[in-house]
Amino acid sequence: MARLSDTEAAEKLSRGRARMLPVMAILLITQQGAYFSQSQAERLVDHVRIGAWFVLSAVLLLALANGGAWIYPKRVRDLANDESTRAHRDKALKLGFINAMVTCLFLYLVSMVSRVEAREAIHVITTVGLASALLSFGIMERQALKDG
Repeated sequence: MARLSDTEAAEKLSRGRARMLPVMAILLITQQGAYFSQSQAERLVDHVRIGAWFVLSAVLLLALANGGAWIYPKRVRDLANDESTRAHRDKALKLGFINAMVTCLFLYLVSMVSRVEAREAIHVITTVGLASALLSFGIMERQALKDG
């Protein structure tokens, strides 16, 4: 099998990223359903489940912040992270931040009438911010690839 050129590899990376970002957002949201449907962490498996959420969230945030795809050479990553991709990422991060702040304000209001645990609030804020940024970035990238 012939080796892909850097440009072809960057195109493959861009298409894969555009497909996977919304899927990862849905996975993150689904994982929250499992978190909130179970009791507090009492067993080892509960701590593993919470740890998995933490690791997934950290990896997604890091990938969103710099484009991910660490297995590709720097030249390919640079080609895949062109000017329009950086603009899409910036818009997505801005939307994620705004949604996280709106969620903070909403939880503040909720806390006036009902008890909101800190860990629950952190889960909700992180999930809303990350998921909305991932979905937004993925949708913008898909649209750009379709138009281009």
